[in-house]
Amino acid sequence: MISSRRNSRSISLGPVKIGGMAPITVQTMTKTDTRDIETTIDEIKRLASAGCDIIRSAVPDMQAAQALKSICNAIPIPLIADIHFDHHLALEAIKSGVHGLRINPGNIRSEEKVKEVVAAAKDRQIPIRVGVNAGSLDPEIKQRYGGVTAQGLAESALNEVRRLERYGFEHIKIAVKAFDIFTMTEAVKIVANACPYPLHLGVTESGLPDEGIVRSSIGIGALLMQGIGDTIRVSLTGDSADEIITGIRILKTLGLRESGPVIVSCPTCGRCQIPLQEIAREVSRRLSQFAEPIQVAVMGCGVNGPGEAQQADFGIAGGRETGLIFKKGKIVATLPSEQLVDGLIREIEKSFADRETGGKRNEKI
Repeated sequence: MISSRRNSRSISLGPVKIGGMAPITVQTMTKTDTRDIETTIDEIKRLASAGCDIIRSAVPDMQAAQALKSICNAIPIPLIADIHFDHHLALEAIKSGVHGLRINPGNIRSEEKVKEVVAAAKDRQIPIRVGVNAGSLDPEIKQRYGGVTAQGLAESALNEVRRLERYGFEHIKIAVKAFDIFTMTEAVKIVANACPYPLHLGVTESGLPDEGIVRSSIGIGALLMQGIGDTIRVSLTGDSADEIITGIRILKTLGLRESGPVIVSCPTCGRCQIPLQEIAREVSRRLSQFAEPIQVAVMGCGVNGPGEAQQADFGIAGGRETGLIFKKGKIVATLPSEQLVDGLIREIEKSFADRETGGKRNEKI
């Protein structure tokens, strides 16, 4: 069970709320050249269709900053401009209509330039995300702590926050990231206890999908289980859609997002007498049309299968020749094994149809 959630200060990225008790959002970053407007728009629309709530784009130069205007006008989700070093790019991004900034005030250097960016963001009510990574830790702090430590990362992030607060700016989101999940989680906990701002969770440079998904799930999940975190980004060397899918799965696994079906299936063993992997994939494919949260069990034998299937909203418990279909713990059909998937989908579709028409089966699924 999730610990009671940290009730952070609420900010808004366009229509999307971050912090407070708002739903935890999933975001990623475009991998396109922001100056290529049409390609970037297409990429963002594709990611939005995959479930992305917020998108971030790199702004390496003025052409990219100016391209943001056309991009923002064409996409269905809020866009954050990722800025480093040049405060003019932040000012131009704000003019272009972005919904948020990602900056590290420390690498802008000049207090007057930071003050100028803060004033523009404050005028437009645009939040600023303060980002501190292990790879960009302040050299003085790194030397003082003898390397990259959780305490050093937290101190660096909080120092940057105080620079914004000096100018009366509090629309702040904080991200403290590291490849090492122990360092990252400890740093985030220090920051969470030290200030009220919403927190962006992620394991930076987590690697190729095979390893990165595991690393990110452990690091992000460990904090979410303690009630810490308001928005997440899974960083993978691969398709950004995989980052979104993984992020949504983390939230669904922890009961923090209700979105579409959850498949419960056994790993199989020598008792399994049906092609369970094939059946589970087919069930998952055919359930992709459903947006409502339902739990569907696909089980392969009579040992744990019936019990697990009975606990789900719907379920299959298969056998060599015949299998059972369950709904809300009750057997509703016994069918030949080759007809189980069709029978399961029919039962789910019928239940949704009955509920929509107010029939006898008008219950919460």
